[in-house]
Formats: sequence, structure tokens, C-alpha cells
Amino acid sequence: MFESTYASLQSWLQQYHIDLDQALQVLQALALIVVISIAIHIILHRGLIIWLQRMADRSEAVWKHALFKDKLFSRLALLVQGIVIGIQANLWLAEDSAVRQVIVTMVAVWVVLYAMLMLFSLLNVLEDIADDTEVGRNMPLRGITQSLKIVFFIVAALLTISILIGKSPLLLLSGLGAMTAVLMLVFKDPILGLVAGVQLSANKMLSVGDWLEMPKYGADGDVIDISLTTVKVRNWDKTITTIPTYALISDYFKNWKGMTEAGGRRIKRSVLIDGTSVHFLAQSDIERLTMAQLLQPYLKEKIEEISAYNEKIKVTDDSLINGRRLTNLGSFRAYLERYLRSHPRLHQGLTMMVRQTAPTHEGIPIEIYCFTDTTVWTEYEGIQADIFDHIYAVIPEFGLRVAQAPTGGDFRHLGTSLKSGGDHD
Repeated sequence: MFESTYASLQSWLQQYHIDLDQALQVLQALALIVVISIAIHIILHRGLIIWLQRMADRSEAVWKHALFKDKLFSRLALLVQGIVIGIQANLWLAEDSAVRQVIVTMVAVWVVLYAMLMLFSLLNVLEDIADDTEVGRNMPLRGITQSLKIVFFIVAALLTISILIGKSPLLLLSGLGAMTAVLMLVFKDPILGLVAGVQLSANKMLSVGDWLEMPKYGADGDVIDISLTTVKVRNWDKTITTIPTYALISDYFKNWKGMTEAGGRRIKRSVLIDGTSVHFLAQSDIERLTMAQLLQPYLKEKIEEISAYNEKIKVTDDSLINGRRLTNLGSFRAYLERYLRSHPRLHQGLTMMVRQTAPTHEGIPIEIYCFTDTTVWTEYEGIQADIFDHIYAVIPEFGLRVAQAPTGGDFRHLGTSLKSGGDHD
């Protein structure tokens, strides 16, 4: 019965030009390939990789955890499995077998695919390891890795097409010359981003974590990501601004990294003084201001210097404009300089000065130029506010007035004064 069945099956297969003995040999070879492949899969994925994973979990090394984060070993194992299947096909199947040709072609595509994915994982691993180092954080590595991924993808696509059509990859490359313009148009942003990323990295212009200010794009905050085509900035209001990477090369932007590294943030603000309140100090004013501890050494030294000068040139007291005199504005500047030098929250190692800039119709600007000992925004604003609170409060002690535009209260006070004066008359 078995022989009759075998003969019937053989005669039926011959109608399709298939030899039963050869078909059985192919099935046996395929079964052997499947069994060996399953065994290798279990050994690699259920044994070796899990064991390596446990070893990495016990370690505190960052690079060991990074190796398993992006499935590097899983993709490497699948790549090895594809190579083993190809070797088995060459061993167990005849050279003229159509099944062998199909398997070899599929294995070649499989190897190209998982070689590309393995390289992707390797780049991700290198990026994760670099992010844990100071040098890596200061370089826009993500843009570079994305550029390499695009290159690997294009190479893999060319190899896959050449395998499927049975032509050399060089033949496909020769045909890309006519497509250069199209490719340049399609990959314009990645190409510009790659060039910008290299320049940013080489010149150390920007890195993740820097404070970036770019008014043209409404960006003012911390850089949270630098990719091949975009830079993401988390603004201080917690919104996210996305900027084209190449715009950082072609447009203006401000990087506050230098301020952060210096350890101090600049205060540069002016107080407008009413010019009509500036006058020479009378003796009573000098006696009163001498009671200020910060100003006492300055006034004593200055009075001795001025007195010696006036005696030398024989100045008379007939007019205040004769010789040298102390002014309330100059004494105010001297007080502010000493106040800043004694402030506990100002950076004494950076530039610190009080200067008088060109007067305007709004008043005489007295500019405070110094640096806080912190770069934290909230602390900086608090220190700056405390300093100017004190300045505004101490100005009247020098007989000075703050210059400001008249307000409604000023006009009401003037009207009341005129009215009371009229009633008196």
C-alpha cells in the first residue's frame, strides 16, 4: 500500500516536473535547518543574552546598562542566526536547488537588515555612554549619529535592491548621478543640519543644557535636545521652541554658558537722578553723612585731599565754585561703590563699578554694574531687587531726588497747592 501511494505521489509530482526523492531531500534539509536554527535561537536568546543581562544588572557601570538598553545583543544574535541559516543552506541543499537560491537571497537581505539595525543600536549605545561624560555632553552627538544612520540606511537600501535584482551595487551607484539634484532637494535639511552640527561641535558653540536666547524664534531657555535637523529649547515659561539646526549657523543667537561657568550673573541697571537736586555738600551735610560707617573713611580722606589742594592754590570761600568741593552726587557714587563691595551676595572677583553715564532729558543715569555670586534666576532677581530697594531708600539721605515723569498724584498735589494759595490771597 505504501509503495502504491508513493508511486501515485511520484507520478502526480512528475506532472509538475518535480522529483519526489529530491523533494524529500529538500524537506529533510529544511527540517534540519529549522531545528538547528531553533536550537541556536534558544541558546542565544534564552541563555546567553539573559545571562549577560543579569551580569550587567549587577554592575554599576553605565556602559554595561547601555549595551542592553538598545537591543544591541538581540540584534547581533539575529544577525548570527541569519548567517548560520545561510551556511546551512549551502551545506544541506544542492547548488542547483531553487529553494537554496530563495533561502540564500532571503538570508542576504536578513543579514543586511540586521547589520543595519545593529549599527543603529551601536550608535545609540555610544551616544548614551558619551552623554554620561563631560566631553560628550558638550558635543551635539545626536546630529552626528542621525547623519550616520541615514548613510547606513542608504547603503542598506542599495545592497537590498542589488540582492533582489541580482545586480552589482556599483551599477546602482552609477545611476545615482542623475538623481543627485533630487537627493539634494529631499535631504536638504539633513545635509544642512549635518554641516551645522559639525560646526557647532568643532567650535563648541552649543551643547545640551546651555541657556540659549534667540529672539527671532522666540527661544529663551535651556537646550534640551540637539538633533540632525532641529534644536529643542525649553523656555522659562515651560513651552518648547524648535529651531532648525542650520539656523544656529546662519542667524544670531546668544549662549549664556559663559555666564554660568563664571559663577556670576551680571547686574546692569541705572537709577535716574533729578539733575536739579545735585549740589555741593554743606558742612552740616558732611557731618551728617560722616555718621554713615561705609562713607566715613571716604569723606575723611576726601576732605583732607580737597583741603590740601585748596590751601595750595589759596582758594577763598567767597564763592562755592572756587576750588574743589564735595558734591552730594559724588558722595552718593562713593557710597554705592563701598556698599557693593561689602554686599555678601555679590561676586567680588568680577567687574564691579558705579558709573555716571551721559545725561538725558529724563535725568542723570547712575549705573550699577556688578555680578551676583549665583546664576540661579530666582536668587539673582531677589539680590538685584534688594540692592535697588536700598538704593532708592538711601537717595534722599544725600539730598538727591529720583527723576521720574509727573504722575496724577503730582498734578493733584499741584492743584491743591494752587487752590490753597489762591484762597490765602
